[in-house]
Amino acid sequence: MFEIFHEEWIVTIFMLSFFGISIFLRVLLGLLYRSMIKAADNMSSTRNKLLKQCKLKFANCYQLNNGVANIPVFVDKFLNRLALGPFSFETLYHLSGQTMLLSVVSCGVGICRSILNGKMLGEILPFYIVSFAGLYLYFSVSTVVDIKGKRRILKVNLVDYLENHLSARIDVTESDMEMLYGAGRMIGRDRRQGIGSRRTVELMPIGGNITNITAAPVVPEPDTKISEEELEALLREFLAT
Repeated sequence: MFEIFHEEWIVTIFMLSFFGISIFLRVLLGLLYRSMIKAADNMSSTRNKLLKQCKLKFANCYQLNNGVANIPVFVDKFLNRLALGPFSFETLYHLSGQTMLLSVVSCGVGICRSILNGKMLGEILPFYIVSFAGLYLYFSVSTVVDIKGKRRILKVNLVDYLENHLSARIDVTESDMEMLYGAGRMIGRDRRQGIGSRRTVELMPIGGNITNITAAPVVPEPDTKISEEELEALLREFLAT
């Protein structure tokens, strides 16, 4: 019954290859979104590179524009830019459907070639069976994986974190930077003034002889002023954790 696959082996290879690629891409996207959802549950200490990029981009945009007006739109743009190598997630999603259609087309080509070669309905029936079985498996996997549902859950988690957690932390961090900048400058200025005013010591006269003794220069203490670059580095490290 299945000898038709041996006779039309080229068409069969294309049909099964397109079908396998379609299922693989759909499962791969589901796993990627699933791992990002788990990482988004603990965004403050996540190790996911894509989510780290999201936090850094949001922090930079927040500081440049003094806030983010529409956080859901920011998250949508971030999700649309998600990519695996040169292909975006959206491209892989649509490519999965297109390869499934190519599998069905390959099956139709095999049926047409068999009919032209004088094959009967019973002999070309395996093509129909494989085609319907492939479509059923594809839609079953799509329902179980539920890529659109996982994308929606990921968006809700990101919006919740950025709007209710990270925004408040950025405000607190900016006030801390201002305090640190001021404290660092005052400490540095006071230390420099103190060092400059204590270069000599005049002693009281002893035994009727007035003697001015000049003490050795005081060794200046190292300036502990905190540079702006160090503070910005600390801020970025704080936001990245």
